[in-house]
Amino acid sequence: MASASPNVSKTKSRVFAKKLDLFPLRKTAAGYNRALLSGDLHAAVNVALLAFPQGMAYAVIAGLPLSYGLFGSAIASVVGMYFAGSKFIVLGPTNATSVMVLSSFAALGIAGDQAVGYISLLLLMVGIILVAGAYLGIATLIQYISRTVITGYITAAAALIIANQIKKALGFEFGDSIQATTFFEVLAATAKSIDRTHLPTLGLSVITLLIYLAFRRFSPRLPNVAFTLILSSLIAFIAQKIEPSLHVQLMPSLNLSDWGPSIPNVNFDTINLLITPAMAIALLCVLEGNSIGKSLAAREGARLDSNQEMLSSGMANIACGLLSGMAASGSLTRSQLNANSGATTPLSGLYSGIIVLIGAILLGPLIGYIPSASLAVVVVTIGISLINKHQLRMVTKTTRSDSITFFVTFLTGLVFALDFAIYIGAVCSIALFIKKVAHPEIVEYAFDDEGKLGKRERKPEDENLEVSIVHVEGELFFGASELFRDQMRRVSDAENLKVVIMKLRNAHNLDATSCMALEELIKYMNERNRILLVSEVRPDTMRIFKRSGLVDVINSINLFEDEESNPTLSTAKALKRAKDIIGDRETKVSIYAKDKH
Repeated sequence: MASASPNVSKTKSRVFAKKLDLFPLRKTAAGYNRALLSGDLHAAVNVALLAFPQGMAYAVIAGLPLSYGLFGSAIASVVGMYFAGSKFIVLGPTNATSVMVLSSFAALGIAGDQAVGYISLLLLMVGIILVAGAYLGIATLIQYISRTVITGYITAAAALIIANQIKKALGFEFGDSIQATTFFEVLAATAKSIDRTHLPTLGLSVITLLIYLAFRRFSPRLPNVAFTLILSSLIAFIAQKIEPSLHVQLMPSLNLSDWGPSIPNVNFDTINLLITPAMAIALLCVLEGNSIGKSLAAREGARLDSNQEMLSSGMANIACGLLSGMAASGSLTRSQLNANSGATTPLSGLYSGIIVLIGAILLGPLIGYIPSASLAVVVVTIGISLINKHQLRMVTKTTRSDSITFFVTFLTGLVFALDFAIYIGAVCSIALFIKKVAHPEIVEYAFDDEGKLGKRERKPEDENLEVSIVHVEGELFFGASELFRDQMRRVSDAENLKVVIMKLRNAHNLDATSCMALEELIKYMNERNRILLVSEVRPDTMRIFKRSGLVDVINSINLFEDEESNPTLSTAKALKRAKDIIGDRETKVSIYAKDKH
């Protein structure tokens, strides 16, 4: 065994060197053609129309000038694209990173012009941490932090975003003597100042909300945020011309002169001050980007190189730090829109960044007509959209461990700074992982000529299988869920396969993450006309399926509960169902086992 170790190490080093590519764009450019360009341009236009108003909103959330949000969106998309290994992650400012910047600076007593002075060094540190982590292969360890942590953090961040914008929607600011940094502090300060509400501003906020809701309902495919801001600005402009007393606070205009290089003020004291929020933002970037990218990649049956995307995010943050941008992470809304709009390569990010940059230069002066209250209302709606009811149900109902992790992260984010919440959530998640750690493997079994069941190597003719039986043993919690999903996907990729029967009698500790992975697997199989049947489902597993909503995804007709008195009955029923699906003709059947070593 000892003599094999050096060879294994060398093999891993070679694989790692191949994966981390300093210029992956050359592979994309080598086969680029007009069809790919068309798909990328179409996606880029759609993403840019969303990124422009979002960039302004995220700058407001972070407490930074609008130029940082707009130019940061362009810089992150362009620079990140040069190092990205896939099309699945669109980089730029996000709700999560923006509110983390706000919360971290507030906890350190940094605000206003001070924030502008510190943001450059903060992003440079974030970028360096991400690049170093990518070279060390840290991203592959992030799978051991549950998605429940992200759900808890984002829900707390949404609450803080909404609370921070209420005062702007009502037309007042806190006095200099009020230091409100956490959700409850902001809520209390808002309640104390409610009598200072500016009625014209409140009226415009209500109108803006109605316009936004109308666009969402009747024209959901239009860039409703941009049209909402345009219409509300026009209403405010006309109202002020008719009656000057209806004047409301407007956003400052944006000029190209507002953008330029920013030289970080590097010294030991400042680095020591910012190291904790920098590490928290870097961790958030990896968690957020991985969650988004892997979900979109799984939908298309592709793989995501997490370390390559970590490198891309790191370089984007370094560029934003040096060119007056904002913290860059994977954007859920823009990444989904990019994929749904037909993006074919990472070059779509380059095109969208260029479009945003041109828009910022040409439309910057017109931003001065946008009322602060209207932008605040848009930010509130974005915050509300972050609260995902489906995921909340999964993380709070699936298992007790997920519920504890969620509420620990969420409540910590409400009471303390958000960077502290992400640390506490990660520690809680890792502690649960250590408690339930497992490393599953798939082993194939089949009947030999004598009728005995044994392990064997797969042969080419095995690809003609129509029914596969997968025996699952071991732990299926969040640390093993991704490997489980990928192994099951490989089983289901057999050319003529129609039905997969998954036996779960010996599978334990399913949680929200494994349920999400199973949901992604089912969608992947359904898109390829494969059917998943689940047999030997124990009562505790069935409860998890019901709580998470997977019963509806799998379809109750494809679920077969375990029978203790007759262990083979459940799978026999599943086989009968499989034959009904395929027809009465004779079928080839193979049996797999997921074994724990």
